Amino acid sequence: MAERVDELNAVLADLVGVLESVSDTPGLLDAVCGEAVRVVPDADLASILVVRDGATQTAAFTDERARRIDDVQYAAADGPGLLSALTGEVVRVAVGDTGERWPEFVLAARELGVGSYLAVPLRVDDTLVGAITLFGFGAHGYHEFDTKVLRLFTLCVETVLRLTRRYREARLLADELRHAMETRAVIEQAKGMLMLIHRVSDDAAMQRLIIESQNTNTKLRDVAARFTKRMSSAGGGRA
Repeated sequence: MAERVDELNAVLADLVGVLESVSDTPGLLDAVCGEAVRVVPDADLASILVVRDGATQTAAFTDERARRIDDVQYAAADGPGLLSALTGEVVRVAVGDTGERWPEFVLAARELGVGSYLAVPLRVDDTLVGAITLFGFGAHGYHEFDTKVLRLFTLCVETVLRLTRRYREARLLADELRHAMETRAVIEQAKGMLMLIHRVSDDAAMQRLIIESQNTNTKLRDVAARFTKRMSSAGGGRA
């Protein structure tokens, strides 16, 4: 058990390092999926089911066989992975014991040599809900300790993904605010020049910029930037 805990710590450390270097959500999920196989020794394949707008898809997988088994569940609208993703329940089964409940899933799993299945729900926010699923070639059905380890791993993943998403949102907002401030500064500079050159009010100067923007089908910021550049190059003058 101590060795398992040490391995989990190592996996989580590696995962945090990967997540810090990956910027897109698909890349993050690929990293999570790859590390999930390391968490449980009897895991041979892994996938991540994601539910969006009522549709379910495999967002990441370590092996094509995992995706194929997921596809069978989608076609049948039933299966252990779907149950975990949609209900938030942990599903841990030996494939041979579930033939009556999920016949399509069992047939596909057996054809691909999968004997055990473990699914733990993944809940990041309203836009990312699903399950991390593990496939084992043995018929062990996984163990309770495997479930606890995968749940702990999933909890850490959810936390990191939430923080990553919030960081991106904050960075995007900061970029938008910076762009707005830069745009405002350019417009204010152009207005100041127009007020000085034509001896007009603030509103009148702004109106000149708006009219030029409409007549040339050009963004107001670009009109202002072009005007200030021209005036700076000319050393002033009338416009």
